[in-house]
Amino acid sequence: MGHPEQLDNIVVAKVGSSTLVDSKGALDRAFVADLCSQVAVLSSEGYRLVIVSSGAGAAGAERLGLSSKPSDVPGIQACCAAGQAVVTETYAEALAKHGLTCGQVLLTREGVTDREGYLNARNTLDRLVEFGCVPVINENDTVSVGEITFGDNDMLGAIVSALIGASHYVVLSDVEGLYSANPDVDPTATLVDTVTSVDESILAIAGGPTSGVGTGGMASKVRAGRAMLASGIPMTICLGRRRDALIAAVHGDGRGTRFVAPAESSRENARKLWIGLAGMSRGSVIIDEGAERALVEDGASLLPVGVIGSTGDFSEGDVVSVFSRAGSLIGKGITRYSSDEIRRAMGLKLDVLSRFMPLKAEQPCIHRDELLLF
Repeated sequence: MGHPEQLDNIVVAKVGSSTLVDSKGALDRAFVADLCSQVAVLSSEGYRLVIVSSGAGAAGAERLGLSSKPSDVPGIQACCAAGQAVVTETYAEALAKHGLTCGQVLLTREGVTDREGYLNARNTLDRLVEFGCVPVINENDTVSVGEITFGDNDMLGAIVSALIGASHYVVLSDVEGLYSANPDVDPTATLVDTVTSVDESILAIAGGPTSGVGTGGMASKVRAGRAMLASGIPMTICLGRRRDALIAAVHGDGRGTRFVAPAESSRENARKLWIGLAGMSRGSVIIDEGAERALVEDGASLLPVGVIGSTGDFSEGDVVSVFSRAGSLIGKGITRYSSDEIRRAMGLKLDVLSRFMPLKAEQPCIHRDELLLF
């Protein structure tokens, strides 16, 4: 069994709705109690735990006496408002039996997209962990709207892991991990043990949602895995209801899929991680093969000459996504050109650009220090 080398080893455990609720769609308190027992074991070994938990909508529907979750946005948000208290109470009671306390943290994408909000959230989580408290985190679904949500708690967990510098991110899922094909239709499908890079082949086998309970599927978990590879934080997807699944994942001896960056890769700095993970893209730029090689192989900045297209309406200083000609997401960065400027400048070298856009004469489209590559 593995043991931490220092007391500040932080493990983020994400639990999805499909794992957290029972067959009737209600919050499974027995599962929460078992999970908290595992948290207590790991805490006794020196790990510090952070839980990213879904389940507010299901718990709220149960508390409000509804037979099923509403489908309209105000109804969903009302259920989440009622259910967030239930989820926190359930964790608090289960952790208290092991002498542990918890604190509820509700985050919004809009809040962490703002750099100051991101740092405030990090400081709060750092202090909670320092106090020996187990933060229980969820998206603040009562105020979030479609355009500014995390999309699913897989990415929320990834952002939290990067934000606090976690040593491991564990996704407790309703599947064992990433398979070479859909095991429900292909009996020859095998579990992928390790992923060191997310390429087109990995994205192709990720598939769609596995259940109708949660909002995330394997595709969202692979996106989170890609973010963790960039962060240098190992991530494990495993079957959450397997006995001692969290403990086994942390110790490295459980069944599942582990995303781990190659040993020679370096962990990106906190600002790049904020740009790439928390920052909301306001648009995108498409680059040619030469620019792609320069970014990926040489660590270069993105120059206008390598840009062949753009989408969206963005301003200088906004976060934009960078796509290859083939349509693969290469990274995200802070643009030094507006969308109008990049459409005028794309394909041109800086010396040519200086003749009619002198203020951009020495400016790359995205500087390498403000670009997170996936």
